[in-house]
This record gives sequence, C-alpha cells and structure tokens, in this order.
Amino acid sequence: MNHDIVEKRPSLLIVLVLLVVAVGGLVEIVPLFFQKSTTEPVTGMKPYTALQLAGRDVYVREGCVGCHSQMIRPFRAETERYGHFSVAGESVYDRPFLWGSKRTGPDLARVGGRYSDEWHRVHLINPRDVVPESNMPAYPWLEKSIVNSAHVQAKMKVMRTLGIPYTDEVIASAAEETKDKTEMEALIGYLQSLGTALGDKRS
Repeated sequence: MNHDIVEKRPSLLIVLVLLVVAVGGLVEIVPLFFQKSTTEPVTGMKPYTALQLAGRDVYVREGCVGCHSQMIRPFRAETERYGHFSVAGESVYDRPFLWGSKRTGPDLARVGGRYSDEWHRVHLINPRDVVPESNMPAYPWLEKSIVNSAHVQAKMKVMRTLGIPYTDEVIASAAEETKDKTEMEALIGYLQSLGTALGDKRS
C-alpha cells in the first residue's frame, strides 16, 4: 500500500508532514490578513499618546507581561470577571502584542478606568497596601525615574513606519507631553488606557 512506502521512508514522511502543515497553516492564517475585523481598529480606538507609549515601554521593561496577560478569552468565567472578551481590532496599534497566557496576576486587558490613578500609584509602590495577599514585587523607583522624551519621539517615528497613524504634530508635541514626567506617571497612563475602546461591556 502507498502509506507503507511513506512510513518506511522517514525523510519522505517528514517532507509530506511539513507540506501538510504549511498548507494548513496558510489556509488558516492568510485570510486573516484580509479580514477588516483583524486589520482595522475598533471604533473609538486611538494610538497610544506619547506618555502612554512611554508607559508601555516601562511595562515591557519591568517584565509585567511575564505575570499579566492582556487577552480575555470568550468564556463566561473570564468575561464575568474581566469584562468583554478581547478582539483583534483592539491590538492593531500594539508593537509587539502583549496578549500572553501567563496569569500569576490578573488579566489587565480591561483594567483601564477600574481604579484611580492614586490606587495604581500606591499599588506600584507597595502592592500589599491595597491587595494584602499580592505576591507582586514593588516598583518604588518608578516615581524617581524621568521619562526620556527624545526616546519617545524617536519611537513614535519608527511606529509610524510600521503603520501607526502618528502625525508630525503629534510626534512634535511628544517632548512637551512627556517633559518632567516620571515613569510611574507614564505606566499609570498606559494602564488606564487598556481596554477603554470597548468600555466595560459584558458578554
């Protein structure tokens, strides 16, 4: 039988398996590049401001993504706890994506607006002051670290080449927006922006 020939020749089997996986992957992935729901921002979605973008860099640098996912699955247990499930149109301006699957801490996809700026500040300085059972590390130095405005402007220019619709005016105003701002303020600004495009909808 033909399958005997394939099974007795490992190299042929490997080639055929790779071919099947490649074709199957292309059939599933390529159409997504042409669906508006995965390539266009949801209504009301705006690119990160200069301060929020700086805060996102702090979020990545400090490893927050290692413990907090930003992707709510469409399951009742998740939507009742976190809010509306995540949709692709919310992440079209994210470079890189921070969806993740690790949840040592809660998912943060809808954390924007759920707590005050002061709550976040206290939480970042010493998490156990507001969540006694938390095992999250403290980040008190963020209150003393100042945002690098020149770095933010340079990053916005790069992001524009990747398709993020930053105008010359927005990039030019980045230095003033982030002037003398602490990394704590930037990170809080970023956290407060998460999930706000869809509001607090429940599925």
